[in-house]
Amino acid sequence: MRELFLLDPDTVFLNHGSFGACPAEVLQACQAWQREMERNPVAFLGRRSGTLLRQARQRLAHYLGAKADDLAFVPNATTGVHVVARSIGLRPGDEVLATDHEYGACDAAWRVACAQAGAQYRRVEIPLPFEADRFVARLLGAATPRTRLVFASHITSTTALTFPVAALCAAARERGLLSLIDGAHAPGQLPLDLAAVGADYYTGNAHKWLCAPKGAAFLHVRAEHQAALQAPVVSWGQVADELQAGDAADRARLEPFEAYAGRTPLERRLQWLGTRDIAAFLSVPAAIDFQHRHGWAAQRERCHAMADASRRRVAVRNGLAAVAAEADFAQMVAVPVRCSAPEALGPWLYERHRIEVPVTQHGDRSFVRISVQAYNTEADLAALERALAEAGV
Repeated sequence: MRELFLLDPDTVFLNHGSFGACPAEVLQACQAWQREMERNPVAFLGRRSGTLLRQARQRLAHYLGAKADDLAFVPNATTGVHVVARSIGLRPGDEVLATDHEYGACDAAWRVACAQAGAQYRRVEIPLPFEADRFVARLLGAATPRTRLVFASHITSTTALTFPVAALCAAARERGLLSLIDGAHAPGQLPLDLAAVGADYYTGNAHKWLCAPKGAAFLHVRAEHQAALQAPVVSWGQVADELQAGDAADRARLEPFEAYAGRTPLERRLQWLGTRDIAAFLSVPAAIDFQHRHGWAAQRERCHAMADASRRRVAVRNGLAAVAAEADFAQMVAVPVRCSAPEALGPWLYERHRIEVPVTQHGDRSFVRISVQAYNTEADLAALERALAEAGV
């Protein structure tokens, strides 16, 4: 598989989780869309973009177990979180409840949104070792009458844990609470059925484990919440209904933009945010096709087995207990290490051994977060394990 990607052959790349890696043929599909756009940008963006984006969303929706009209493309999952934070109508005294394993940029989005509204962002400790069967009760046990929304990752960034989000969303709904799931790492790493997950809002990246080009992500919103969405940029779709209901002059103003003003609530709010390159969005079907042709379910199983075996070998050597059971990890695992200078370990691994892997921290613990993708081999993991032994961690 390695030759199908554009990765530097001199680098042991075990950090797919940060930004993903795009297969050469998928990147070629993206570049073909860019060339098509430049043949006639007005026709492509002004007249064709709505249909093209709708077709791409339909393919993605089928892959995710969702309806295309409940999906919108966004550039990354952080943007999806930001859109929801702007849209739920936080009021003074409200609370947003989250775990203490959430991605820093999303924590920041909620802290700012809550501060602006006079609300509170509360992070609940989910202790390690992780106990999946106690997760929902522990998080929702911290809810109060002021809690409006529960926020959690599907797969955490720092600790690589898979949270039982379907059970969380069902329990939140029973309590009358909204739910937002940050699925930045889930599409492509886990088989997804968003209808079964049942979140009010679910955002995920296609450019990570689904291997689409950078800048391709989605926001899934249940139908009853779509009309209240507030886009990060107000554009033609936001005022399309008003203009269409207006006089002839208003309708004339809208006419040149109808192709990307949108037909559905999500299209009108989020599809057109000014001129931007939509080629990454249009290339998501190419990424889905690539993984289908290469038997991605089997690839995921192989990668999980490799990651778990490496985690166990390192644990035996350094004597540190695992932070979760095997079932709580997918293709990305957080391996505990003893490290007096964790901020220096990652750069040392790259500079000395050309191994690209992040060193993360949660609380007072340090981890080497190993991502195993289809292009990785046992030799990659052996190289990392030898380097960690050399570093004494």
